[in-house]
Amino acid sequence: MNSQNPTVLGLKKSFGFGDRLGLAGPGHIAANEKFDFAGIFAQQSIRELDRTRRTAEEVMSAAQKSLAAVENDKPWGADADHLKTAEDVRRMANAGYTFFTIDPSDYVVNEANQMSQNELQETVSRQESAGIYDGESLESLYLEKNYEISNEFDLCFTRERLMRAGVKYGEAVNHMEKMAKHISRECAGRLYEIEVSVDETETPTTTLEHLFIALELKRRGVAVISLAPRFVGDFEKGVDFKGSLQLFEETLKEHIAIAKKMGPYKLSLHSGSDKFSIYPIFGRVCGELLHVKTAGTSYLEALRVILREDLPLFKEITCYSAGRFPVDKATYHLSVTDEDVLQLGHEKIENLEDFYLNQNKGRQILHVTFGSVLTDGKRENGQAFKEAILENLERHSNLHKEVLEAHFSKHLELLGKG
Repeated sequence: MNSQNPTVLGLKKSFGFGDRLGLAGPGHIAANEKFDFAGIFAQQSIRELDRTRRTAEEVMSAAQKSLAAVENDKPWGADADHLKTAEDVRRMANAGYTFFTIDPSDYVVNEANQMSQNELQETVSRQESAGIYDGESLESLYLEKNYEISNEFDLCFTRERLMRAGVKYGEAVNHMEKMAKHISRECAGRLYEIEVSVDETETPTTTLEHLFIALELKRRGVAVISLAPRFVGDFEKGVDFKGSLQLFEETLKEHIAIAKKMGPYKLSLHSGSDKFSIYPIFGRVCGELLHVKTAGTSYLEALRVILREDLPLFKEITCYSAGRFPVDKATYHLSVTDEDVLQLGHEKIENLEDFYLNQNKGRQILHVTFGSVLTDGKRENGQAFKEAILENLERHSNLHKEVLEAHFSKHLELLGKG
């Protein structure tokens, strides 16, 4: 195997390091080398590529350059994240990616939980008429069949719960199958892995819904290496988990039991950045069958370097981000509000690093505006923010590596403690 090219990682526990600037590789690799995780060092979603105006090839090249510098001889992965269309697949496959994350969120029917019995039945009938279940009825496939998941529990669909699962995820799984076929065609003759993600939905994925997705994937012949449910609790960008740790662990045990029974495949934790309170639980319950995906937190750590080495630039970025926040927040689930941003003023903040890079409100303001900062933002002197940021990071590469290594070592150490 050529260690300079990405490959499949199998059921080895893994960690994804998203890099929106192309300079985080040395810090990512330094942290990962301390722990027993397979690293995914090229990871970018189509949305992130568009927002940062980078190409899939540029992301791949940055990872390869960093790995070559340390003479890496270990397998590593490249994640084509949140793919929605055949063109998305083609774009990433042509760049050599090996790990393909299918995002069917456009086909998930979040309203299923509130539908009446008649509405559910009408929707299922339309699905069946459209051939979603290949000529079978939903009930004939799964109704009142007993599924022995583990020694601890069995699962069985009642008619109502089956219809709600089918309405919510039936079209989504159908889309997963179509996307898997696109991936197979584009990767003909080489190894690849598929992850499916239903984490960007309004309500948590129940164990029965997880089972339905897994059964449908198996029936359709779609093999996955990992699946990302929407776990209980709140997974806001750039901040720690919000919710009951006890409930998270209880439901996680059921999800991993399904993953072992129906795969085995890994459980994938998206929006995984900085979810420190649940890492020991996730590591202990999942063992090797886990994948964690991070992205925005590396950008925030880069801004920590900017704050320490070029405070005027950092202040300009934060002012610009505050102005962009009301627009850029649209695609995110956040606690910070427009009112919080309106109340900001540098003269009111005693410790800028603590507020913007350690506290939730500041982190979220900077996190969600990364695309605007890196594509359209400019300094008062006319220089593009992205150019100024990259110049600073290259000038202070040792500090950049140091802060990233420390930050991700904390992630990986807590996951390993489980």
